[in-house]
Amino acid sequence: MEATQTATFGGGCFWCIEAAFKELDGIAAVTSGYAAGDVADPTYEQVCSGNTGHAEVVQVEFDPHVVAYEDLLDVFFAIHDPTQLNRQGPDVGTQYRSIVLYHDDDQRRLAEAYIEAVDESYDDDVVTELEPIGTFYEAEPYHQDYFEKNPNDAYCQFHASPKVEKVREKFADILAN
Repeated sequence: MEATQTATFGGGCFWCIEAAFKELDGIAAVTSGYAAGDVADPTYEQVCSGNTGHAEVVQVEFDPHVVAYEDLLDVFFAIHDPTQLNRQGPDVGTQYRSIVLYHDDDQRRLAEAYIEAVDESYDDDVVTELEPIGTFYEAEPYHQDYFEKNPNDAYCQFHASPKVEKVREKFADILAN
């Protein structure tokens, strides 16, 4: 049996993206972190400054026999606005940019084709970046499973909950039981 694979996405606050991906069947783990920047071992405070080049991202460990990478792309592009440059909702700055970090040539090819196809469905240009993964830095422990641990947090209620609900409504065929 093929081992799990890893995919990495950034599209605003990692709490929201993490919560949405955790809804899917075939997901072994979702880890919030930082990637695509210039500072080694960045802290949340450093990344929030916007001076590290890092984006808030999630790494998704998934079983490709249960959920395909293309399904992950579908979910990712459904839960954020890929036409917003360096912003998602109230979160503004390069750390909140839309980015797909590919782990191999297959992911690069699939993401490239997906971005090109989805770009045609928007009036504005899709600004999602596509880069090789580089180094992923796991976020501090209090950021992991944030929505799950803090479902009544006001930010989660206004921003993460709607993304989770969208996944539940739109992707019923790939939801965890």
